[in-house]
Amino acid sequence: MKRVTLFSDGSALGNPGPGGYGTILRYGGRERELSGGEAHTTNNRMELRGVIEGLRALKEPCEVEIVSDSSYVVKGINEWLANWVGRDFKKVKNPDLWKEYLEVSAPHRIRATWVRGHDGHEENERCDSLARAVATRMKEEQNGSDVHT
Repeated sequence: MKRVTLFSDGSALGNPGPGGYGTILRYGGRERELSGGEAHTTNNRMELRGVIEGLRALKEPCEVEIVSDSSYVVKGINEWLANWVGRDFKKVKNPDLWKEYLEVSAPHRIRATWVRGHDGHEENERCDSLARAVATRMKEEQNGSDVHT
């Protein structure tokens, strides 16, 4: 089973507001960057969306270490998810995304690791930049200004 490291971060301007995620997949010496966003979302949704999209991009079952500065995502995966499933996600925020996470994570062996955000962690900083760039672009598009003119 291949060992993959998935670095991810999310951002929302306004929380809720325009948001983005940035994800880096690393296998051996190769890396792939992913990013995307939504026009109206929250920071936690983008944090989790980045993990989901990173897992979705994997083509075969892998051992995956998810590295995130989101306590919500890391504790959700490592500590809370089994209990949430047991009570059918009652009183859980973002149940749609957690159910999607369960689906895309099923073929993999997952371990989530928390890192302090904005603390010089190279990959976390890159993911943050990707996420913020998408969120900023979404905000500018909402405000009617196009950065590509």
